[in-house]
Amino acid sequence: MTEPSAVPSAPASAGSSRPPLWQRRRTLVIALAVVAVVLITVLTDLPVPTSRASDVAAERSVMSEVNTDLGPCALAVHQAVGIWNLQAAHQLTPADRAPTPGLLGDDQVACSLTNDGVYDLSGIQVPGTPAGKHLGDMVATTLLWTTSDALRAIEDVQGLMNHPENHALQHDLAKEESRLAADRRTALAQEQAAERSLKTDLEPVELPVVAGSGGSG
Repeated sequence: MTEPSAVPSAPASAGSSRPPLWQRRRTLVIALAVVAVVLITVLTDLPVPTSRASDVAAERSVMSEVNTDLGPCALAVHQAVGIWNLQAAHQLTPADRAPTPGLLGDDQVACSLTNDGVYDLSGIQVPGTPAGKHLGDMVATTLLWTTSDALRAIEDVQGLMNHPENHALQHDLAKEESRLAADRRTALAQEQAAERSLKTDLEPVELPVVAGSGGSG
C-alpha cells in the first residue's frame, strides 16, 4: 500500500514578509512607551505656575541660607582686617600678636571652599522665577566676595603681619578692600532687584563693610 504523499505546503503569499502579529504589537507598545516618556519629560521641564506667597517664601528661604553660609567668612575678614588696623596703629602688644597667626589661619580657611559654609553657598539652588534669577546673580557675587575678595584680603594681612612695611602688600590690601566694597554694593543691588520683582522686602544680605588702613568701605 502506497503511503499518502505529503501535503504540499501552501504557497507563500505576497504578505508573508510582514512580522508576526505579536511582534507588531510589541513594537507598537514600545513606541507608545517612548512617546509617553518623552511627553512626561517635556511636561516636567515646563515652568510650573506658583503663587506669589510661595515665591516670596522660596526667596526668603534662599536669603536665610545665604546669610547662614556667609557668616563664618564675613566674621573672618572683619576680624583679619581689624587685626591689621590695630597693628598699623601700633596698638598690639607682643602678647596680643602671639595668637594672630593661628587666628588669621582660621580666617583664611573660613573664606575658602574648604569651609562648609562657603561650599554650601556655592551649591545654593534658586527658584526659576524672575526674582530667583536676581538672587542667583547675588549668590554668584557673594561667592566672589568670599573666595576672591575676602580671601585675598586675609592673605594680604597675613603677609603684612610678617612684613608691615611691605608697600606692595599695603597697596594690594587697599585694592581688595575696594573690591569688597564694590561687590557688596553689587550684591545689595541684585537683592533689591529681586525685592522689586516680588514687591516685598527680603532679609538683607549680610556682607559687612570692611575698611582698613588705606581701604574704602
